[in-house]
Amino acid sequence: MNEITVTELKERLDKGEKLNIIDVREPWEYEEFNINARLIPLGELQANIDDLDEWKDQEVIVHCKSGGRSAAACDYMTSQGFTNVKNLRGGMLAWQEMN
Repeated sequence: MNEITVTELKERLDKGEKLNIIDVREPWEYEEFNINARLIPLGELQANIDDLDEWKDQEVIVHCKSGGRSAAACDYMTSQGFTNVKNLRGGMLAWQEMN
């Protein structure tokens, strides 16, 4: 599975890159802390996958709290034809430790 580190992601965001980022945590987790990613809880990803068709051949970065749910989301998205999905290693826990 492809991964991206929190350091790499932060550097790219700081440069102003437009990135496709999906947060697969629950809404209450998103409300507590987020990096302005598109919120699609893991349990709702299958029902919403068609809304992401325009991202199929683009880089998509997926994150959750620690990396487990986002790894499952990456596997699912890859099985649905997404060609460049990356898991944020360590998730939001690693992000918050970095900042």
